[in-house]
Amino acid sequence: MQPLLFTIVGTRPNFIKVTQFDRVFRKAGFRHELIHTGQHYDLNMAGVFFRQFDLEPDHRLELTHASPTGQMADILLGLESLFLKHKPAMVLVPGDVNSTLAAALAANKCGIPIAHIESGLRSEDKGMPEEHNRILTDHISDLLFITEQSGIDNLAKENIRPDRIHMVGNTMIDTLVGFEGRIDASPIMEDLGLQNGHYLLMTMHRPATVDDKDAMVQLTRLIKSMSQFGRIIFPMHPRTRKRLEGFGLDKEWDSIEFLTLLEPLGYFAFQKLIKHALVVVTDSGGIQEETTFRQVPCLTLRPNTERPSTLNPGSNTLVPFDISAITSFLQQIKQGTYKKGDIPPMWDGQASERIAEVIKRRLDA
Repeated sequence: MQPLLFTIVGTRPNFIKVTQFDRVFRKAGFRHELIHTGQHYDLNMAGVFFRQFDLEPDHRLELTHASPTGQMADILLGLESLFLKHKPAMVLVPGDVNSTLAAALAANKCGIPIAHIESGLRSEDKGMPEEHNRILTDHISDLLFITEQSGIDNLAKENIRPDRIHMVGNTMIDTLVGFEGRIDASPIMEDLGLQNGHYLLMTMHRPATVDDKDAMVQLTRLIKSMSQFGRIIFPMHPRTRKRLEGFGLDKEWDSIEFLTLLEPLGYFAFQKLIKHALVVVTDSGGIQEETTFRQVPCLTLRPNTERPSTLNPGSNTLVPFDISAITSFLQQIKQGTYKKGDIPPMWDGQASERIAEVIKRRLDA
């Protein structure tokens, strides 16, 4: 019988990392099933992505708790039941969210080998919950699949055995390459009346950025300053909208000239906007990688990044939350003097195939 692989996803960023797995793993001779933990569960954040990618989870968990700890407990119990029933040969966990760590812990307790997708990334910021998730998941995983050189360097510092570490490239880029035609076909530019290179794309959602009223007031000032460089397109994460309304800033944002607020977008529309933006201003992790592949300028308003290859050789820059500093970079971008950036090695759309090859060798052995 063909070995069974389980891939566990829970949030929108991680759906994007596994879109090619089913096709590639089945071609390699595996059975493959997708499990959705339900960490992101609403239509805009989850359902629309599954439909767009033609993905249908084989199993879905029902989460009964809202807190991170309660959700992880639900995931642990739900996955334990599935693992014991179906006995997969390996469990694949992408990324660094709570579902990632919970799935790895459940597999570890059930004695099932674990493969961590996007392993070895480190921000060195212990205030980020994702940093703890990454480290813990790496240290209990059997196969560590690396997207960039920093992953190898970080795991070596943590005394991870080299035979567990495999540089394969970036599966997010596999999705970009695999769906390029559907990205180009998106009508979002026409719908919004946009021209190539004549708008700024912005996303903000991290707690450090939006959960504090003073930070949101500063973000409001920044957006007003940025509008001198062109129209700002801002697809809004539910967290950001909730904070905006809670702090009483929503009417002020609605009145800002050249600011277009949108609901969360589907993958194809959002990638079309990235591809043709003058610049992307964000606090996200994955967007740094997507802009690097597109060689589109990206200003990341964070003090650190777990993806240093997006800085060098990529097209990303870490910028302090300082309006004058951000404005200076925007002027460079507008004048065409900002760095173009290069695409990191092995970001070529073939990472999923490399992962399948390593797993096959491991299970054959």
